[in-house]
Amino acid sequence: MNLKTVFLLQNSKEANIDLKEKLEKEEFNVIGTLEDGGVAVDRISACSPDFLVTGLVLSGADGISVIEKLKGLGVKTKIVVLSALTSEEIVYKALKCGADYFMAKPYDVKVLASRLRELCESQTIESDAKDIKPVKEEIPRRTTSIEEKISRIFINVGIPPHIKGYAFLREGVKMAVEEPEIINSITKKLYPMIGEKYSTTASKVERAIRHAIEVAWNRGRIDNINAILGVRAYMGAEKPTNSEFIALVADKMILEKA
Repeated sequence: MNLKTVFLLQNSKEANIDLKEKLEKEEFNVIGTLEDGGVAVDRISACSPDFLVTGLVLSGADGISVIEKLKGLGVKTKIVVLSALTSEEIVYKALKCGADYFMAKPYDVKVLASRLRELCESQTIESDAKDIKPVKEEIPRRTTSIEEKISRIFINVGIPPHIKGYAFLREGVKMAVEEPEIINSITKKLYPMIGEKYSTTASKVERAIRHAIEVAWNRGRIDNINAILGVRAYMGAEKPTNSEFIALVADKMILEKA
């Protein structure tokens, strides 16, 4: 078996050892660990791992600096950020400078492993598609870009990534992009399907999504929200229903050919 290689960059040696053991149980090959961001770029460039799992607060240089330098060098390593710093500004900056995924602490290592596999699968499909018809190349780009676009919309409208409704909403938007008519069966199909994926109930999914939307509206970014969604002007305390919000973001993805 050709195990995918991972490099760990966190500010705690104990945290690196713990995550290394857990990822190896998930069948990843951890080929290096560091706590110092100042020397990380040279080490990571030299060993070219499939994945870098990094924190943001490091000695020597922070995680953002490491990501920027690696991307500047053209390193193809996929980058996942693990951080307890989850303000929308920090998450957006990490994604903008080149991170492929942002996961808030505390996290489930099985979920982390799943995200690494998803990034791996999209990369493999993209590589295989290079020698096929150009239309085939659109498939992996669509799968990858939709995650980034949805995340950036949520961050800009003020939905923090660490609340449960964030993940549920993102899944709902992806489902609505793939199957637009599902928005007409949000209670009977969309909520139960999300609940099944995340091992929870449809009613909890509905409440968590409603809470996420309320958090965004309570932050008072109405002008920003209207500018991003660009479909309907929401005023004051008025806010969209769950189905309206999912439909608006999904429509934006479809119109932009996400």
